[in-house]
Amino acid sequence: MTKHHLLLAAAFAIAGCQAPREPARASPSPQDLTGAWRVEIQFQSGDFAAIRDLQFMTVFNQGGTLTESSNYDSAPPVPPAYGIWRATGPNAFEAKYEFFVTKAPAAIADLTTGGGWLPAGRGVFTEAIQLSPDGSTYTSQIHYAAHDSLGQPRAGGGDAIGRGVRMAF
Repeated sequence: MTKHHLLLAAAFAIAGCQAPREPARASPSPQDLTGAWRVEIQFQSGDFAAIRDLQFMTVFNQGGTLTESSNYDSAPPVPPAYGIWRATGPNAFEAKYEFFVTKAPAAIADLTTGGGWLPAGRGVFTEAIQLSPDGSTYTSQIHYAAHDSLGQPRAGGGDAIGRGVRMAF
């Protein structure tokens, strides 16, 4: 084995003994919504106007999908909302997301016979978002439309203001 081969073998042996590198984590661009957000919501009208502590946890996924859950998802029980988002201009975005609504059982006995929180329609949120220049916060205008189980509009929709803060370490 030549001196060159020994040096090469030693270099491979040393490289193999090093701890694997952690993959680089891409940070979202300050002009991008991608990531997790905590959002305070205040409705001025509609079914949610009486709620003063409504919060959303929203994840804007790369590729334009989103998932939203609120601190009221268990009252009454409803699943998270799912939707889409896109850029509409510099630091401006729009989102649309939907969730299923449930109705309370008519009697407590219904819970034991499978007639618990049954489907009662869906809610649709549309949101115009303005991202701050540093990308760490946003403000938004939200419209909520309520639909019955047949998809027809029903009373209870309303308008709100949102204030989001990007989650970070």
